[in-house]
Amino acid sequence: MKKILIVSNSDTSKYFLDRVLETYISDNMYYIIEAKAKNYKDVNPSRFKFYEFDPTNFYKLSNLLKMDFTQIIVLMDDMLEMQYILKNIRTVRKTVRIIVLNKWSIENEDPNTVFINSDEILAQKLLNYLPNVPIIAQNIGMGEGEIMEVLVPFGSSFVYRHIGVIEQKDWRIVAIYRNKKLIFPNRRRMIQPNDLLLLMGEPAVLKSVYLAIKRELGQFPEPFGSNIYLYIDMNLLNLESAEKLVRRAMLIHEKLGKKLIIKIVNPGHIETIWKIKEYRSSEVIVDIEYAFENLKERFLSDIKTLHIGLVIVSKEHFRDEKSRQTLYEANVPVFKIADKALSSIKDVSIILGEDREIENISSTIFDASAQMGLNIELYNYLNEHQEEKEQVIEHFNNLSSIFSKSIKVVQGSENPIKALRKRDNFIQILSFSKSITESRLSSLLSTNSEKLYYKFDDYHQIFIPTQM
Repeated sequence: MKKILIVSNSDTSKYFLDRVLETYISDNMYYIIEAKAKNYKDVNPSRFKFYEFDPTNFYKLSNLLKMDFTQIIVLMDDMLEMQYILKNIRTVRKTVRIIVLNKWSIENEDPNTVFINSDEILAQKLLNYLPNVPIIAQNIGMGEGEIMEVLVPFGSSFVYRHIGVIEQKDWRIVAIYRNKKLIFPNRRRMIQPNDLLLLMGEPAVLKSVYLAIKRELGQFPEPFGSNIYLYIDMNLLNLESAEKLVRRAMLIHEKLGKKLIIKIVNPGHIETIWKIKEYRSSEVIVDIEYAFENLKERFLSDIKTLHIGLVIVSKEHFRDEKSRQTLYEANVPVFKIADKALSSIKDVSIILGEDREIENISSTIFDASAQMGLNIELYNYLNEHQEEKEQVIEHFNNLSSIFSKSIKVVQGSENPIKALRKRDNFIQILSFSKSITESRLSSLLSTNSEKLYYKFDDYHQIFIPTQM
């Protein structure tokens, strides 16, 4: 049986002792030095022993410390008394673990003494009542934010998603609380509005997950970033093509209402540069890169430092395998602009494939399409993997009711690639998977719709990463 010593003479101690007496009666044996010990009459004497004496008295305290205490808790209102008690304890017991309620922000250098700052505890408790602030476990594990509790709002990007399709890298959903009941998660479990999720993982990762869960419609390209980045390689474009690319990027900039940074690399056409500079404003920045080396490093650095959430490139740029690899490493959505007019586009089209990665980016699809005023179409090829596809369709139908945005499901036995190529007024959206970075030759015999993205080389496409 472990012996615990509580040295108490504080306004806080009454509440603490009441909790110990009512809740924490266990295999521990409690020895309590309390000035008002007479007030505690109806207690179990085999578990609690009370003493009334001045704890700063070394002789009396040292006699009690002859017992082998596992832990000592000190709750005092007077700072000098607290310091005398600590000094007396350490004179007798050099290494016993001591927990001290610290009301004075005193610094502690003793590795076996834990100072608990009462102001910090109160501040954290009050913080938990603020909306949109993550609740983290303070006294469990490392207490650094590796355990977090998140309430899922009604318009969350996580609502009505199956847990099995949420990529949980360096973090996990370990429990769900719904209607005051504990639910253990499994792959087929669907997250509902107002679910309370218990998360575990790397603290920095959980902060990003928290933001993703709380994100609602109307924020794209958040949470990837807040600005748009048009990348123009003048080695690939002539004056006419560059001007068209800028005009279409300006249209996206106006639709999304985000700052646009136009990055020009390999500058060579002076006339083209001056034409592009005419678009400059407080919300449109033209940045010319005159260095011809380390373009990849400079690009990736811009993505981070400029808080880029959407990259716009030409179809010529996206054709290059190394360029696709660099865009993939940037881990932000990519809008590939083709030669077709952008202003006449009416729909975003998604081909349902063998896997369910599209479910991971579904909220981003709704968000982007809503801001650009586009309808959503799902193409379901009926000849393969119907169980998985039906679950994706169910997920999209649930999101359509949340976001008040209708979707159209096109089902048939005709290859959806052939069906879509008969049309002009759509943007294809795909998850930006590793397979897209591979050479086109390796995808010639594939049936994976993502690997066959190049079949829509002459169409506008948006590639969205599946993880942030």
